Amino acid sequence: MEKLRNIAIIAHVDHGKTTLVDEMLKQSGVYRENQEVVDRVLDSNDLERERGITIMAKNTAVWYGDTKINIVDTPGHADFGGEVERILKMVNGVLLLVDAAEGPMPQTRFVLSRALELGHRVIVVVNKIDRPDQRIHEVVDEVLELLMDLDATDEQLDSPMLFCSGRNGTASYSPDVVGTDLKPLFETILEYIPAPDMDEDAPFQMLVSSIDYNEYVGRIAIGRIERGRVTQNQEIEVCNYHRPDEAPVKAKAVSLYEFDGLSRVPVAEAGAGNIIAMSGIGEITIGDTICAKGFAEPIEFVKIGAPTLEMTFSVNDSPFAGQEGKFVTSRQIGERLHRETLKDVSLRVSAIEGSTDSFNVAGRGEMSLSILIETMRREGYEFQVSPPRVLYREIDGKRCEPIERVVVDVPQDAMGAVMEKLGARKGEFVQMTPVGSRVKLEFLVPSRGLFGYRNEFLTDTKGEGILASVFDSYAPYKGDIARRSTGSLIAFETGEAVAYGIWNAQERGAMFITPGTKVYGGMVIGVGNKSDDVPVNVCRTKHLTNTRASGSDEALRLVPPRQLSLEQCLEFLADDELLEVTPKNLRLRKRILDHSLRMKMLMRGK
Repeated sequence: MEKLRNIAIIAHVDHGKTTLVDEMLKQSGVYRENQEVVDRVLDSNDLERERGITIMAKNTAVWYGDTKINIVDTPGHADFGGEVERILKMVNGVLLLVDAAEGPMPQTRFVLSRALELGHRVIVVVNKIDRPDQRIHEVVDEVLELLMDLDATDEQLDSPMLFCSGRNGTASYSPDVVGTDLKPLFETILEYIPAPDMDEDAPFQMLVSSIDYNEYVGRIAIGRIERGRVTQNQEIEVCNYHRPDEAPVKAKAVSLYEFDGLSRVPVAEAGAGNIIAMSGIGEITIGDTICAKGFAEPIEFVKIGAPTLEMTFSVNDSPFAGQEGKFVTSRQIGERLHRETLKDVSLRVSAIEGSTDSFNVAGRGEMSLSILIETMRREGYEFQVSPPRVLYREIDGKRCEPIERVVVDVPQDAMGAVMEKLGARKGEFVQMTPVGSRVKLEFLVPSRGLFGYRNEFLTDTKGEGILASVFDSYAPYKGDIARRSTGSLIAFETGEAVAYGIWNAQERGAMFITPGTKVYGGMVIGVGNKSDDVPVNVCRTKHLTNTRASGSDEALRLVPPRQLSLEQCLEFLADDELLEVTPKNLRLRKRILDHSLRMKMLMRGK
């Protein structure tokens, strides 16, 4: 075990975790000299590569000299915080990455507080020191303030600091010296992070911190061996700390794997301190403890934060239902959602009473739910989703709602607009810090106040603002918040949109569709200029007479349509609207498609 180190890399989103791991893999000799390597090699799924974010935590291992370093690359987005919390249970120390220009951000605070609570040693890495707008010395002070703020012990306050450029693969001990390689980082890990200290002779015990899924072998449990040794085909038992009444489940360790570079290497046995993967246990889940037969002792597992947001997934019932998707039934959608909960611990799926074709899906935030929607869509699923809604709690007899700690980094001239908009969304101003020609503002905002705000924020800051949020606490209900000031343009009849119809409708607002788009009555095809919904007929063609030919007028000038991404669609949704998701299209629609029925319901509501 002396020749073993287990570390996690934690940071705010986009501070360079995966890029630094790339360089650590390269410099530790994982690749052949002539091997072609893609950037951010650990971001293995398509969505991670497209968005430039890490969604699922990844395990890898490098050798430095004769010491093996197990590395876990964690997500930075607050929505995937459930991943980070459990990963910290299988390491002995963390590398805390902080951007040399942005400094500590909300997620930095969140993941660092979790690491300090577990008593982990921390190596602070100030990354991206080659940025032209770097402010290394101020960032160092900000990190020390953050450590003091989080009640770090004297030892943790005395954490070593390194100055890196993950992209260039350099590290140094001093902010004023540019390194030549990552040797200082490897040396510091070996010196400062303790080797696992466990009893190899005691009966085998391992906590499952992560789950992988493989079509051939089913679920694969990943975790650190807490004590003892395990051999292939050994008889084992599975128990859970939060289910003490249940009898241990008997199973067999069919296959064992250790991590080496980017691959999993089959092994015949593994000892305490090692991070391993094990297959052969059917219903294994995160938080279970695997023990030697006859020695079932569950390990306490960190309680994952409860979801704060919920959406309803249901079978598509629009006029175009079943035309584009491969999996369209409630059984198929339900099975897929339950399969996702095996990998994502912060996700909850529940059936709705009295409904056979709808499911409530609760998660940490809009980002995690939109990733799930996009993944299912690419797999061929067709369904519809409701607007996101927050989950309220009853605390001391009061109705409480989730509050986000929001940090915005904006140019000074955009400060007024941001403060005004967040104030209208019941945001409470906490503090302001000038950073050169920019300013960093901190607010406490109800989670529902952030729905639909990101687009406005980008417009108000001319695309130069950075907005980051992390769950803070529950607080008493803050009152009503206006969601959207403009109404929708709604298709009046089913058919194919034509240029003449769109040309007539575009003076009412901005369109989402082009000529040739198939529409149905009740489908949302644009955003209006006024607050009320407006039905428009985009299928209407020009009436021809014997004195006027169709081509005799001048060409119609159409304004280019507004293309909405999945996140923008979710932000746009009003309470009486749904998003129809198919592998080929995203369509916004009214819950009640029939115009006269919708009007009756509206009059009743008033």
